[in-house]
Amino acid sequence: MSDPKNVQIPLKVMINKQKTKVLYAEADSEFADVFLSFLTLPLGTIVRVLQKHDPALMLGSITTLYKKSLQSLDFVHFQTEVCKQMLLNPRSSSEVARHKLKFNVDDTDQPTKYFKCASRDCSFFKNPYVSMYHGISIVCDCWKSMLRKEILLTDSIDQGADDGASGVFTKGTVHFIISDDLQILPSGMGNVIRLISNMGITDTDVAELMDVTFGFKEIMDLLKGALFSDTPLTDIVLNKGQVKSFAVKYEMGTLVPPIVKSATTKEMVVKAIIQKSTNKLLYVEGDDNFVEFLFSLFTIPLGGIGHLLGGSTGLKNIDNLYRSLGDINGDMYLKSQATKAMLLNPKLPFGFTSNTQFLPLTEEIPPTLYFNHSTERLFPQDNPKKCRTSVVFKSPKDPGNYIKGPAMYMVTDDLVVTPLCTASGISILNHLRVPLSDVSEQELKIGLEEALRILRASLNSTHCLSDGLINLLLEKKPKQEQLV
Repeated sequence: MSDPKNVQIPLKVMINKQKTKVLYAEADSEFADVFLSFLTLPLGTIVRVLQKHDPALMLGSITTLYKKSLQSLDFVHFQTEVCKQMLLNPRSSSEVARHKLKFNVDDTDQPTKYFKCASRDCSFFKNPYVSMYHGISIVCDCWKSMLRKEILLTDSIDQGADDGASGVFTKGTVHFIISDDLQILPSGMGNVIRLISNMGITDTDVAELMDVTFGFKEIMDLLKGALFSDTPLTDIVLNKGQVKSFAVKYEMGTLVPPIVKSATTKEMVVKAIIQKSTNKLLYVEGDDNFVEFLFSLFTIPLGGIGHLLGGSTGLKNIDNLYRSLGDINGDMYLKSQATKAMLLNPKLPFGFTSNTQFLPLTEEIPPTLYFNHSTERLFPQDNPKKCRTSVVFKSPKDPGNYIKGPAMYMVTDDLVVTPLCTASGISILNHLRVPLSDVSEQELKIGLEEALRILRASLNSTHCLSDGLINLLLEKKPKQEQLV
């Protein structure tokens, strides 16, 4: 990855004569690679970099979950101190590829480091345990901590040949058309004609060409616009980065059309505290598994969210990008069909799924690495002449979850998570000016469909639980228990 301060990517942009709208942009593979890399960003990374770029931005309820819940919750509630850091700064299974981009919007994305047991008399000397995290709570099977005994990787993993003409996700010689609402199409007159015809334009005399350059600021504005604007390219090119945010209207009870099928019939049980007179959800009481589910949303890449929700995330531009990429011939325009699959349905990095994982997510297998005892270096391929032995990867969050349990938590409608405390519940009711006589309790069983609804609502609504659980709330309406 180049120094972003010194890099500019040229872009040809077609605008209307009035200079009020971008019709489309024509991009080379370098720009397309950066654009497509948005799909590889975990949700936690997106929230973090957006907050650094513009602290006032609030993406649905997920920003509240990150800032007022995950960041604020004491380390004592996590299995290890590393678990909280994994959620605040989630890794990506595409991080090796992202290091080759002209721009990587995640400025904390560094090459993976590897750590081993620091004990000289470790009983697992022949096949050492290795972790991609270090800390006193990450313990080798010899019961010694895997602290700052860093070992170097001699060769990079899975970089592939780079002949200068090869792109990161796309083939280096191809060009793409990107619409103002972020559809991506192979460059060609047929696609251009269809695109501008859909805008009601039939005469090319109403358009003119602009040559522009995108630096790091414009790329960050593009990510911001992809999530918050109706016309992101117009905002960046013609409005000098002033994103015209549009109000997302979350449709209550909209059926999430998942393209994934889960063999599990697992359910999470929560108690919803309801205002009887309005049937308004005030907050829920849930156990550590429910909070595990909420916090694990930060580990899912944007492409994985698109996959889980069938390309219907509620974020219009992201849905346009996801669906249009799905129509592109991977063998012709991308590096391979496997690259396309990796963008549209990325796996989580090794060690990031939970033992109680609720959503149907899979993680990568760790890379095959070999350790040279004399040089204390790692190698990605076996070579008997180098006296290498295979290493065993250690999960950073034994016994497998991020959150300690058993424990109970309160979760507000906009996803503020706090340890369960009756005094806090009374405080919420007082703040909302709801008398105890107007409060009831409902037990709700959350299955896969409801979990996906919560995921979708977290991106679009500040009333995430009300919108995500609306169908259950309506079904359970007759059975209520008054809290007095």
